[in-house]
Amino acid sequence: MKKQKKIVLAYSGGLDTSIILKWLQEKYNAEVIAYTADIGQKIDKIKIFKNAKKLGVKKLIIENLKDLFVKEYIYPMIRGHAIYEGVYLLGTSIARPLIAKRQISIAKKYGAYAVSHGSTGKGNDQVRFELGYHYFGPKIKVIAPWRIWKLNSRTDLIKYAKKNKIPIPKDKKGSAPFSVDDNLFHTSTEGKVLENPKNSVPEFIFQRTISPEKAPNKPSYVTIGFKNGDSITVNGKKLSPGNLLQKLNILAGKNGIGRVDLVENRFIGIKSRGIYETPGGTLLMTAHRAIESVTLDKETMHRKDEVMPRYAKLIYNGYWYSKARFKLQKIIDKKRNKVNGSVKLKLYKGNITIVSRQTKSNAYSMKKVSFEENKTFNKSNVERFINFHKKKL
Repeated sequence: MKKQKKIVLAYSGGLDTSIILKWLQEKYNAEVIAYTADIGQKIDKIKIFKNAKKLGVKKLIIENLKDLFVKEYIYPMIRGHAIYEGVYLLGTSIARPLIAKRQISIAKKYGAYAVSHGSTGKGNDQVRFELGYHYFGPKIKVIAPWRIWKLNSRTDLIKYAKKNKIPIPKDKKGSAPFSVDDNLFHTSTEGKVLENPKNSVPEFIFQRTISPEKAPNKPSYVTIGFKNGDSITVNGKKLSPGNLLQKLNILAGKNGIGRVDLVENRFIGIKSRGIYETPGGTLLMTAHRAIESVTLDKETMHRKDEVMPRYAKLIYNGYWYSKARFKLQKIIDKKRNKVNGSVKLKLYKGNITIVSRQTKSNAYSMKKVSFEENKTFNKSNVERFINFHKKKL
């Protein structure tokens, strides 16, 4: 008897990936290994196991990658102050490379000939997944159902699900749902009423941030400690990367911080509107810039700002594992060992105020900046400095 081929599917346990799982079994007569990366999204493990078992899955793998996700993906991105098109903190973009890497690793471990994902044919995620697949497993086949199957509409999916007795969530009957992606770093919501940019955002869409109007009338304060450019403490308490970000998510979310309404330019050339919530990440970004302002020299900071747009674009487009991104990361991290200290923030009704910066670094000199007369700054050099730059006009 011929041995059945294996495919590793990025599986969420929801309707779309359950349909894909069944379709892969039928189309390729293959054993599907269902893989779920736990990177801090809302996850019902019991439901995932139950649905997978009903669909005949012999092997389901759920990996806890929260600390790894924050330490090796989010933290490097924070150090680069990566913001796409002025506002997007790249919460979805940064998650796909890690999932792709793990899928390929599992495919190699279990001898699977192919990997598969549930990204649509119009989105960015298909690119992000497949560039990651190629980097780690160029000889492993990639199956992208949304680009090849004949299920061209939500109605087709519902019919297929009913035919194969796949559970259909109530909010997906009859009309397309909001498309939601969430992980420890952010939540994104797209589709339905949001597709028309003239429509305002219904409040019920927001999942991890309270509206600024309903936030507490008293401010909250949080102190974030940094070592070698990464956050390691909250209010003096050392936490694992995953727990630290979760702590900041709660603090920022209850104060209405981290909401973004963005019409973005997708890599494949389509404009789309998304609602993003990145509460803890917004605090980290603000605090990191603040601690760098008193620990890094001007040239280093300006160089980082120059490369940031390219760095953010590479991440957005799925080039996390590219030579270009690795090169920029070296520039970004060149003096990260100097970025040590703490920043105290005031959180109030959607706003962040820097209260204080503390560091042992001598990059900031109170003697030089003081309005009091002192001998640490030679003012006679200023005229020569100005005359030099006049020649450049």
